[in-house]
Amino acid sequence: MTSIVIPAHNEGRVIGRLLDALLAEAPADPSARASGAEETDIVVVCNGCTDDTARVAGARGPRVRVVEIPTPSKHTALRVGDEHARGFPRLYVDADVVVGAADVRELAAALAGSPDLLAAAPGREVPLTGCAWPVRAYYRVWQRLPAVREGLFGRGVIAVSEPGHARIAALPPLMADDLAASLAFGPGERRVVESARVVVHPPRTWSDLVKRRIRAASSSAEVEHYQASRPVGGPGVPDGPGGPESLSVPSARTSTADLRALLRAQPRLLPGVVVFVVAALAARRGSRKAIRNRDFSTWLRDESSRQG
Repeated sequence: MTSIVIPAHNEGRVIGRLLDALLAEAPADPSARASGAEETDIVVVCNGCTDDTARVAGARGPRVRVVEIPTPSKHTALRVGDEHARGFPRLYVDADVVVGAADVRELAAALAGSPDLLAAAPGREVPLTGCAWPVRAYYRVWQRLPAVREGLFGRGVIAVSEPGHARIAALPPLMADDLAASLAFGPGERRVVESARVVVHPPRTWSDLVKRRIRAASSSAEVEHYQASRPVGGPGVPDGPGGPESLSVPSARTSTADLRALLRAQPRLLPGVVVFVVAALAARRGSRKAIRNRDFSTWLRDESSRQG
């Protein structure tokens, strides 16, 4: 049975659209449906919610199990979700994205079809209608960057096999949990499954984009601090391909070489690259104090992506 764990903190406005997409499609094979072989196990962990997230999720019926915890912590919610989840492969899904049942099956099939594949994520769709021009320009560049295209992060969905789960379960609590999970697997152990799709709603305003980038800069610094402090062969990631070297060598940072290569290939993206650099500089400046104070727990949340 495929298990889906959804950590949710005050996501009452948006979690319904995700759950409706997951529940909308029944298995195509009636015999599989009757036996429950393809049925998904959905666990929503409401962590520190002060809104109606639990009510909205619970209203979707018995296929959605709702667990409530008082602590507003995504890491704790993921671990509690693991305690309640029933099977593998296991998907971790952010409450503010939209992924359908067919996409879940594509991810599960990819993991089942390749024993060496430990983690997978869907192709990303970022709807930019209604976003301010600088936001649209930023994402047109961001989506073309090599690390963004190839990494499992920034998609709001990561699927793991049971051995893959053992790998990420050994990681410490990090704000950039999806980045750390992506870097925990070598290129041959992870895959973006383009036949599966997820809709990731971007911030609509420049100020919310900067908030999101400050959070990304702070959380990336936390991952890098973990990389630097972690002894080779120490706890967290096992030896072998994607093992100790996987969190100490790969990086998701964008280099000037990446931007130059992008401009050589598509000169028309110059305005977007300028916006991208301005956003990166604003994020670096805005994250400086948090990084200096090792404050990796303050979550700057953008609300405009949760409208509508």
